[in-house]
Amino acid sequence: PQKKINSYNLSSRELEILKLWGSSYTNKEIAEKLFISIRTVESHKNHIMQKLNMKTTVDLVKFALKNNIIQI
Repeated sequence: PQKKINSYNLSSRELEILKLWGSSYTNKEIAEKLFISIRTVESHKNHIMQKLNMKTTVDLVKFALKNNIIQI
């Protein structure tokens, strides 16, 4: 199991995907960059949304900004 590296219970992989996604990478680009399938990227995103109890991707971006996971 991947170790949890933050208080939000996100795995290091989920955090990595959140950072890339927040930096305007598409699912396809993230998949290619991390050598995983697009489906896996989508699955990680869904898990992130569930863990953080987010309803929309906008909420996810706001969360990532507030918590210094991504910068503008």
